[in-house]
This record gives sequence, C-alpha cells and structure tokens, in this order.
Amino acid sequence: MNQSRILPFYMAYPLPMYYQQEDSVTRDLEYLQQMYPAQARKFQKIIAEMLDHIDYEGSMIYDEYPDKWQIYRLTQMIIDRLKNEQEEQPVEENWDKTAEFVQILLCYEIYRRRHSNHNGILKF
Repeated sequence: MNQSRILPFYMAYPLPMYYQQEDSVTRDLEYLQQMYPAQARKFQKIIAEMLDHIDYEGSMIYDEYPDKWQIYRLTQMIIDRLKNEQEEQPVEENWDKTAEFVQILLCYEIYRRRHSNHNGILKF
C-alpha cells in the first residue's frame, strides 16, 4: 500500500480552520471599531447606512478596481448629509479635513464589505 497518499485529517479538510480564522479577524475588527472616538463612530454609522443602499451584487463597491470618482462622489454625499445634520447644531468645523477622514472610513468600510463572508465565500 502506498503510504504517501494518506493525508492527516487536519490537512484533508482545511477550510473550517480558514473560516474560524476569518471570523476571529472580523470579531477583532468590530471590537476595535467600538473604540473609535464618538465623532468617528457617528461618521461610521452614516457611512454604513449609505453603503447599505448600494450594497448589492454588481454594485460599484464590488468592482475589481472601484472608480476613484465614484468614491469621491459618495464621500461628498456623506459630507452633505453631515452638513445638513450640523445645521441644527452650529459648530465650526474644517470640512476639508472631515472629508478626508470620511473618505478613509468609507474606503475601510468598502474593504470590509468586499471581504466579508456572508455566504461562506469571499466576495470578489
């Protein structure tokens, strides 16, 4: 009998271990997101709501190379929404720095959604 064909059990089914590692990474990222400052969590909530509207199969966020202009446009939509909410509470704010910060959070959220395994497979 050929002994070289026999695989150990842990090598025969490696995928369950892979998904356990992926779940632990997701839990770790969600825990660290809870440590964001209050304003960043507010931005993150609005970003998640905006992305929920365009999170479907074939969406621009799942393109292999998302268009930079589309990301910029989405950032401006989020900034406009923040400005409308700020009209109720007049606070002087540097919107250029806020737009850069929102774009960073937006890109991170798109990355997280692209690599989430809702169906048991990695997207894109």
